Amino acid sequence: MELLVALAIVGVLAGLLLPVVGKAKEAGRATACLSNLRQIGIALQLYVQDNNNRLPVMRDKSFDTNALPTIALPGPDVALSNYLGAVKVLRCPSDRKRIYEQTGSSYAWNSLLNGQDAEQLKVLNMDFDPHQIPVFFDKEAFHSARGQKKGVNYLYADGHIKNLLAIEGTK
Repeated sequence: MELLVALAIVGVLAGLLLPVVGKAKEAGRATACLSNLRQIGIALQLYVQDNNNRLPVMRDKSFDTNALPTIALPGPDVALSNYLGAVKVLRCPSDRKRIYEQTGSSYAWNSLLNGQDAEQLKVLNMDFDPHQIPVFFDKEAFHSARGQKKGVNYLYADGHIKNLLAIEGTK
């Protein structure tokens, strides 16, 4: 009888700890994902330095196999490959849907910035400061287990990273 009570107590404690352990694992994966975005930001800065202060011209590969063909532009895995060190940096550890394997990147590129001067960014003829406009972001809400507003990480043109997209206006 005592053994059954002890097993029941251990079972209840284990049940209480499992969600905490799951959140801790996701927090670790989210931190690795942020580190990847930071490395992508450094690679992007190196690319800009080598290319007359211009952002790359690239496009995300679609994971919709029925999508209409578009203009063939390299993906981030090709355009930034010489600057990344390892292309695996483009894989978020929380990417459970295997988006990286299908598209070459767990992160989406803001193609509205293709070829623009890195210091004079415009989107739809509106000027944006580099701290206001994201250049890369998670393709899915990989980190939603951490909270609604922490589901997607954004890398901004000035190199900082936020969990929440906040466009603060224009000049």
